[in-house]
Amino acid sequence: MTQHIKRAADTWSPLYFLASVGAGGLSVSFFMYLMFWVPHPNQPVPVFEDIMAALAAGNSALGFAVILALAGIAIFGTANLALLVWNLRRMGQFTASETGRNLASSNAETQMMVLPLALAMSINGAFILGLVFVPGLWGVVEYLFPLALMAFLAVGYLAFRQLGRFVARVMASGGFDCARNNSFAQMMPAFALAMVGVGLAAPAAMSVTAVTAGISIIASTFFLVTSAVIALVAVILGLRSIFENGINAEQAPTLMMVAPVTTVLGILMLRQAHGLHVQFDVHGGAGETMVFLTRLLSLEVVFLALGLTILSATGYVRRFLTGQQISPGNYALICPGVALSVLTHFWINKGLVAAGLIAKFGVAYWTLTATALAVQAAMVVLMLVLHRHHFGLSHRGQATPA
Repeated sequence: MTQHIKRAADTWSPLYFLASVGAGGLSVSFFMYLMFWVPHPNQPVPVFEDIMAALAAGNSALGFAVILALAGIAIFGTANLALLVWNLRRMGQFTASETGRNLASSNAETQMMVLPLALAMSINGAFILGLVFVPGLWGVVEYLFPLALMAFLAVGYLAFRQLGRFVARVMASGGFDCARNNSFAQMMPAFALAMVGVGLAAPAAMSVTAVTAGISIIASTFFLVTSAVIALVAVILGLRSIFENGINAEQAPTLMMVAPVTTVLGILMLRQAHGLHVQFDVHGGAGETMVFLTRLLSLEVVFLALGLTILSATGYVRRFLTGQQISPGNYALICPGVALSVLTHFWINKGLVAAGLIAKFGVAYWTLTATALAVQAAMVVLMLVLHRHHFGLSHRGQATPA
């Protein structure tokens, strides 16, 4: 029924956690400027001191890029945390409501796994904020890594508890509606576990302590394998239902959720590879990394093309973005674009440049990088449009179920 509501976001859904995740992803996309353009010879990631040195170098182009990156990280990093808090304050009332109880007994119960996804994203985002804006943080980072591992393991425990309840219910008593599983909505658990895993893998790439790096590699491998298995099952079940029943138009953006899962797991494996190289004398070639990243990028492009094709065929933009229908699932459009932008940066710098195919900061380099920057800019604009659409006042629309 048509409702007059103050704003779309007043009809809360767990999928609004994706607004926080999207903002965190955009913060990471701005960190790529610093990661690949600012020299950081003393550690694997740029820190406050490296950034200040780059600003003092007198290179106007680099200085502009650094300032833009700092602004983007600050704005979207803050938005990530603010939106997380906003969602957490509304979750309790929702879960106690009839709508929340109905969700917990349906296929959509896995939507609640967006909570550990958002928590893990915010921990990753907070670490980036610390690296960029806190002087001297790298001097105490070895003491922070065990705390970070415990935090991510706690979020992982929450994720497995939620997933366990869902699996126990549908496997013990049935009730999973395969006909209504005509989307990739069941990718949410894989995305959440992948985000926990990439956080657990960070000490593998950054710690100088073999024990810390080893624990990081072992723990993140468990989440890597679990996420990959769940993603494969979700894609197979989703495609089977889609081919039989057609796509659920409102959930069409989930077809592109393969992209963020791929990017997150790809970064996880790169972090592991760096730790194995530094701490355990395992050496991989630049060519191998290039091929690995190319395969991941190819997978993302295939599913993004599929998703965009289906969005066009179902009229998603007309119905759920510019029309009168309200869908918190709109925010699922942010993560795939951010994932493509971030993975493209890695493919260019850790793949093509490292393998010697193109020169860093050459014509080919900036031509390819422009693609990543254009996708990022589009996601920034989309985030602002969605924020206005969902959080703007006096929105009149068609309320859709959670």
